[in-house]
Amino acid sequence: MSIIESPCILVCAIDMKTGFCFGCGRTRQEIGAWLDLSPEDRRTIMAALPSRLDTVERRPRRETRRSRMAREREQEA
Repeated sequence: MSIIESPCILVCAIDMKTGFCFGCGRTRQEIGAWLDLSPEDRRTIMAALPSRLDTVERRPRRETRRSRMAREREQEA
């Protein structure tokens, strides 16, 4: 069994405006077909991901409860 390279960072949510995942920049179709793609096709897609991520309108909130409470304490001080 071989290891398949993946850009996934476990931030799985699709930007409805661009159709790209907030975390990796792939489309739903690319994510679904990832295991069936050739290594060359995967590399081609991965080369396009940085420019795709620049077009994503908003990033999902990834603030933990602990970091939010610390930020709120700092704002109160």
